[in-house]
Amino acid sequence: MSRLFLIKQQFQNEISSIMKKSFLKKFITSTSLLFTCLLVFHSPIQAQQVQVPDSMRKFILTPPVKETPRINGPKVVGVRPSSDFSFTIPVTGRKPLTLEAQGLPKGFVLDQKTGRIVGSVAKRGTYTVQLKASNALGSYQHEFRIVVGDQIALTPPLGWSSWNCWQGLVTQDHILNAAKAMVEKGLINHGWSYINIDDGWQGIRGGKYNGILPNQKFPDMKMLVNDIHAMGLKAGIYSGPWVGTYYGHVGAYSDLADGTYDWVKEGIHDENFRYNKKNETGKNLHGINYHHGKYSFVKNDVQQWMDWGFDYLKYDWNPNDYYHVKEMYDALRAYQHDVVFSLSNSAPYADAPVFEKFANVWRTTGDIRDSWDRVVSLGFSQMKWAPFCGPGHWSDPDMLVVGVLSCGKPLHFTKLTANEQYSHMSLWSLLASPLLIGCDMSQMDDFTLNLFTNDEVIEVNQDPLGKMAMPILEKGDCVVYEKTLEDGSVAVGLFNKGLVNSEITVTWGNLGLRGKQTVRDLWRQQDLGNFEKEFKATVEPHGVVFVKIYPGNPKEQSFTGK
Repeated sequence: MSRLFLIKQQFQNEISSIMKKSFLKKFITSTSLLFTCLLVFHSPIQAQQVQVPDSMRKFILTPPVKETPRINGPKVVGVRPSSDFSFTIPVTGRKPLTLEAQGLPKGFVLDQKTGRIVGSVAKRGTYTVQLKASNALGSYQHEFRIVVGDQIALTPPLGWSSWNCWQGLVTQDHILNAAKAMVEKGLINHGWSYINIDDGWQGIRGGKYNGILPNQKFPDMKMLVNDIHAMGLKAGIYSGPWVGTYYGHVGAYSDLADGTYDWVKEGIHDENFRYNKKNETGKNLHGINYHHGKYSFVKNDVQQWMDWGFDYLKYDWNPNDYYHVKEMYDALRAYQHDVVFSLSNSAPYADAPVFEKFANVWRTTGDIRDSWDRVVSLGFSQMKWAPFCGPGHWSDPDMLVVGVLSCGKPLHFTKLTANEQYSHMSLWSLLASPLLIGCDMSQMDDFTLNLFTNDEVIEVNQDPLGKMAMPILEKGDCVVYEKTLEDGSVAVGLFNKGLVNSEITVTWGNLGLRGKQTVRDLWRQQDLGNFEKEFKATVEPHGVVFVKIYPGNPKEQSFTGK
């Protein structure tokens, strides 16, 4: 939250107290209104433009997207029987482009105008579809699997979330502008699809379902979701099973049977129904709502979200527990509309089997910050979760902290260096973590856009096998991570956490490989040559060399001798 927003709240509380003195009422009313308007419309988080260092351009490694056609994004998607399905084919290349889809199951159709596959299928099974994209320069074939079954999120979600940029000051315009930027800047063509609202949208309960209704910053939630869907994207919402959320809005529970809240009745809140940390008596109210109330309104809220059409839920509290996870899982599954169920935060490891069974995503950590120490602390500590991760269920070390963001401070360009950002993105891809952008999309610079549109890096994250990379070699500040891919090749990250250049050598024995292998630099999208027994590279401080080694071990019988 910005310092200016806190000042505004403190000022309004003082005004409330002074207003009781009638001889000052007229003067204070006009002065308060003027001061409040200035604060609202000049909030640094809402209006500040950030100067991105021009020097970042020289660190761009990935070549420009080619004009020949290429189909990107996941090679497999999941949908539950009879649930509505919508998938925008991510494709790059010079327009106009023609798309074809051979082998679609009955009930699915390809909309040539929008490039979306839509429909529903009741029969379980795996349907293999041949996608083809063509333009004046050529054509591209892509095998795509649609799995109709109990699991969704068969690859880690790719999208954007509002918290690390707008925090609790998020508005409907912020969300809509992020969606527009995802389309206009071309991220949708690389598989990015979710636009998620974090904490700060909530008002009070009411309406048809007595669910949480939006505050005045979100004047028409259904229209917002419809607009996001019309762009070929998906929409996410936020809540938690406490009486109040971390930012101070109402949660899925209440201490009162009708779903009202004492602090709302008493007026201890701002104009957006966020409770004030201190009332007029000075009593500290911070944290009074961080508990599970007596009465659950989970079903009410889910009804409302389904009516609006949301596709993703971030459910946030600590510690995550079996009862409240299962309660929300059951409520979501009662509808024939698939919603990615994401838990936050600091998931207890002892409950890993619970999260694997009921959640698609679970946060294993506290909040990330744009510091190298925090990225190292969160990213290089995920290995214990590997047995529980795979298609349909993913551990989450939190959002990507690159680009223009706030992370609890005024908007600024990330404090991570170029090398640290490459390491951050490479490690999250190797870990098969959800990739959620946290920056101001409207201020995305060329370097940041380049990080998000390297399809070979994204392919490692989206590999259908769904294996988390593991450290296979560690020496001092140097560590090597290896991820097995579906086609038999391996993705390898050579990381240098230290402060000086280091030469890192990885042998085929370390990697479990045999024979001659081709090594490909994924960030530069170029082969480095053929290697017989090992690969070595000089890695810069806090940097990474991210490669794919292929074809992997031979599958045919080899013959030796005379």
